Amino acid sequence: MAWFSKQKKLKSKESTPAAPPAPAAKGEGIWYKCDACGEVVPRAEYERSWNVCPSCGNHDALPVRRRFDLVLDPGTFQELDAELTPQDPLGFSDSKKYRDRLRSTFKASGLRDAFISGVGAIGGQPVSLGSFAFEFMGGSMGSVVGEKVARVFDRAYERRIPAIVFSSTGGARMQEGIFSLMQMAKTSAALHRFRSVRKPYVSVMLHPTTGGVAASFAWLGDVVIAEPKALIGFAGPRVIEQTIREKLPPGFQRSEFLLEHGMIDAIVPRLEMREKLRQLLSLVG
Repeated sequence: MAWFSKQKKLKSKESTPAAPPAPAAKGEGIWYKCDACGEVVPRAEYERSWNVCPSCGNHDALPVRRRFDLVLDPGTFQELDAELTPQDPLGFSDSKKYRDRLRSTFKASGLRDAFISGVGAIGGQPVSLGSFAFEFMGGSMGSVVGEKVARVFDRAYERRIPAIVFSSTGGARMQEGIFSLMQMAKTSAALHRFRSVRKPYVSVMLHPTTGGVAASFAWLGDVVIAEPKALIGFAGPRVIEQTIREKLPPGFQRSEFLLEHGMIDAIVPRLEMREKLRQLLSLVG
C-alpha cells in the first residue's frame, strides 16, 4: 500500500451523537433597540411611552388604534363608517391584482382600509376625528379614505364640533387612478362647507405626510401641528433633487425646517399631544 493512502475511519452511530437543537433565543420581543440612537431598552417601557424612545425621544410609528387611546378621553371613541371597504373599479393589476393586495393587507393588518374615523372627546370636548393607518398600504388615499375624511368634516358640520385629522401617508393610491386623485377636491370641498360653522379644524401631521394628502386637506387646518422630525411635503427630497438638480438644505421638509419657515404652527411631542389638543380646543373650540 502506498505510504500516502489512508483508511477511512468508521465511527459507530454511538460515537457520533446528533447535535442538539439550537436553543430558542431568550428575551426575543422583550427588548427594543432604537434605530436612531442604538440604545436598548425594555419593550414594555418603550410601549408605555407610546413608541417613543425613552433615551433620545425618537418617534416611531404608532398603530392607528393606539393613536386614539393616546389623545382621547378613555372610553369615548366611537368608530363610524367601518362598513366602507375599497373596491377595484379599474380592475388594476401590477405584480399582483389590486383585489388580492387588498385581501392580503387586510389579513396582515386587520384593517379594511388606511383610515379610521369616528367621534370622541378630548378634555370633555366632543370632536369628530380620524387617523391614517400607515400600516395599510403606506396610508395611501383611495376613494374610501377620501370618503371617510369627508365624513369627518360632514359630522363636524352637522354636530357643530371641532374636527381633527392625523395624517400619515405616502399620497394617493395609484391602483385607483383618477378616483384617488379626485379625493383631493372632494375632501377640500367638505372642509370648505365645514368652515361655515366656525369651529376649528386641527391638522396633525405625522411621519410621513406626503403626496395628495399634503397637497389638500392636511395643509388646510386652522391650526397645523406636527410631531418631531416628521417628513412633510408633496414629493420626497430625492425626487426634488433629481428634478431641480440641486442639493437641498439640511433637514429640508422635516417638521423643524417647516416650523422655522412658517409652514406649520407648532411641533408637539407625542407624549404632550393630548394636553396640547385639550388646551387648543379649550381656547378655540
